[in-house]
Amino acid sequence: MIGKPDVTRVLLLIPTLDRSGAEKQLTLLASGLKRDFSDEFEVEVACLTRGGPYQADLEAGGVPVTVLGKRFRFDPFALRRLKKHIQEKQPDILHTWLFAANSYGRLVAGKASVPGPEVIVSERCVDTWKAGWQLWLDRKQVPRTTRMIGNAQAVVDFYRELGVPDEKLVVIRNGVDLRDGPSEERLAALRQEFAIAASSKVLGFVGRLAPQKRLKDLLWSFELVRSHDLDVHFVIAGDGSQRSELEQFAKQIRVADRVTFTGHHHDAASILALCDIFWLASDFEGQSNSLMEAMAAACPVIVSDIASNRELVSHEETGLAVPVTDRAEFAKAAVRLLGDEDLAKQLGSAARDRMAKEFSIRQMVESHAEIYRTVARKET
Repeated sequence: MIGKPDVTRVLLLIPTLDRSGAEKQLTLLASGLKRDFSDEFEVEVACLTRGGPYQADLEAGGVPVTVLGKRFRFDPFALRRLKKHIQEKQPDILHTWLFAANSYGRLVAGKASVPGPEVIVSERCVDTWKAGWQLWLDRKQVPRTTRMIGNAQAVVDFYRELGVPDEKLVVIRNGVDLRDGPSEERLAALRQEFAIAASSKVLGFVGRLAPQKRLKDLLWSFELVRSHDLDVHFVIAGDGSQRSELEQFAKQIRVADRVTFTGHHHDAASILALCDIFWLASDFEGQSNSLMEAMAAACPVIVSDIASNRELVSHEETGLAVPVTDRAEFAKAAVRLLGDEDLAKQLGSAARDRMAKEFSIRQMVESHAEIYRTVARKET
């Protein structure tokens, strides 16, 4: 990684390159830096545990990727490989993403008494899921952190309460692609793939099938929507620890014939374009990529009324927000939008406009570049 003397060397460290939100944002960032800022930044990626689908995207764009092969929750051999990798590459900035990489990166490179890179940490969620020992470790590593980037104000507020000082905290929002939607032929093919009638309205969710997403609430809400004799279908795209449980639950409440679990799908963007409504019922989030992508697709959204969702969705302006766990209100909001095409179109159009103005990929990349410039000048 040692290159031109005037170039700032940046090493991005993340556990994997699976198809998930943080991994996608890292890929967009690294690719954007390589494409638009190569005269200023030299960027590489290291995966703590394994690669994944985004590895091919990065390498195709000329961004080198190294896999360190972590095997255990605490793996001293992987820690040693990371230390050696940093010594060999000599980055000016180590930018880590997600808990494992944030912890390993600061253990290796964050000692003020040892010459090494400045450490920037990305936190992607309001991490109420963390156990006591994880929060303790986060606090212990604050002195080893040059900057902490949150992708939403709610994330920054959470870590401020944990003890991270204001001068180290910064919000950089996710970037979203506003590409044109799929063709009518593609949408028709998806309906056929998912066995959805041409007449059916489609409610959708894209994301991890995990408890925080409260998908049981949405399945209950879907059952309530169906009780209004509406011709509707619910597409749940993604995979996770709850998938088999949710599939069984859909059978128990007798909606399985109108619910499609797609698993990981290579064309989530087209699924969002297929939807007449996007649902997100999470009890905590960072900044949801799937919500942003639904808004960018001009799909009307109904979301849980939590702080991070409110940063994206203004109630009655760019979507509808309902109380967390309120299944009846989720259903009521869906019935309202399905019955009022003008309102649904108005909300979808306003949501897309907001994504275009405030959440472009270019803005996200430029914001990171400015943080890197500041840190490289030692203005900490």
